[in-house]
Amino acid sequence: MYTSNKKSKFAKIASLALGLTFAGSAYSAAGLQTAAANQYATYAKTKNPIVLVPGMFGFTRLGTSGFGMDYFYQVLPDLARNGATAFTAQVSPLESTAVRGEQLLTQVEDVLAITGKTKVNLIGHSHGGPTALYVERVKPQYVASLTGVAGTFKGSKVADDLLSTSASSTLVSFFADNILAPVMTWAEGNPSLPISMERSLKSISVAGSTQFNAQYPTAAIPSNCTSNGATSINGTYYYSWSGASPTTNIFDVLDTGIGMLAPISYGHRNNDGLVVPCSTHLGKVIRDNYDMTHLDEINLMFGMRGLFSPDPVALFRQHANRLKLQGL
Repeated sequence: MYTSNKKSKFAKIASLALGLTFAGSAYSAAGLQTAAANQYATYAKTKNPIVLVPGMFGFTRLGTSGFGMDYFYQVLPDLARNGATAFTAQVSPLESTAVRGEQLLTQVEDVLAITGKTKVNLIGHSHGGPTALYVERVKPQYVASLTGVAGTFKGSKVADDLLSTSASSTLVSFFADNILAPVMTWAEGNPSLPISMERSLKSISVAGSTQFNAQYPTAAIPSNCTSNGATSINGTYYYSWSGASPTTNIFDVLDTGIGMLAPISYGHRNNDGLVVPCSTHLGKVIRDNYDMTHLDEINLMFGMRGLFSPDPVALFRQHANRLKLQGL
C-alpha cells in the first residue's frame, strides 16, 4: 500500500503549481503530467479537474516534450486548449489493480490540493478503468465521475489465456519485467515504479476481475451484458465507451500484433483486440462498437487509425463537454 507524506506532498504541489504557469506539458515530482488550460475557452471546462489514468503498459510520456510520445496522444493538450484542467497520472505500467490504485489515490490527493477542488473526474483506459474504480471505491468522496474507456471491468480473456500457458506466461513476464517495462519507466523518468507482469495479468484476467469486483462491489457494473449499470450513485456519475475492431490500420504494427491474439481468445466475437464490449460496460454506456482498436481508443502510435474511424481526441473532448453539462 502506498501512503503520502504530507510535508513532501506540499513540495510536490509547489513544483506542479509552478509547472502550470507554462504553456504545454509540465511534470511534477509526483509524476503527474498536465497542460496549462486556456482560460478563455469553455467547451471542455469542467467544474472538477480531469485525471486520465493509463492502462496496462501505460505511461504519461516516453521521452521529452520535443521528442516523445504521450499515452493519451494529443488528448491532454486538446482538453487544455478547450478550457479543461486536466492531468495524466503516472502509475506502474505493470502491477496489480490495488497497487496502481494506491499510486493513483496519492496523485488524486495532489490534484485536489493543487486545484483547491474537492472532487475529480477520473477517466481510465483499459486497466486504468479498474485502477480508477479502486480509488472511487475506497475514497468515493474524491470522485465526481468515473469513466471507463475500454475498461477491463470484467476482465480480458487474453490475460486468462496467457496465464493458462505457463511457458508463454513465463517468457512474456521475463521480457516485460526485465526489459520492456524498466525501459518504459526509465524513459518516463520514474524507474523506481514497481513492476509485475504476473500481478498485472492476474488483475485484468476474467478470474482476477471477478475477485476484485466481489471485494469492491458497485452497482455501476451491470450483472450481465444486456442490463445496464447504475448511472449515478450517491452523487458520483459513471460512463463508458469502447471500440469493437481488432484491427483498423495494417500499417500500425502494435494493432497488428494485438489483433493476432484476438481470434485465439475471442473467435468471431466483437472485440477491440483485447476486450469484448460486455467487459467494458460501466454506468451509462455511450457506445461500445466504435470502429476502433484498443490502442486507437487513446490515439496511440501518433494518431494512426482506420480511415473511417472516429477521432479519439474528439471523443475525449466531447466527453469533457458532457461532464461539464452535467455540472461535473
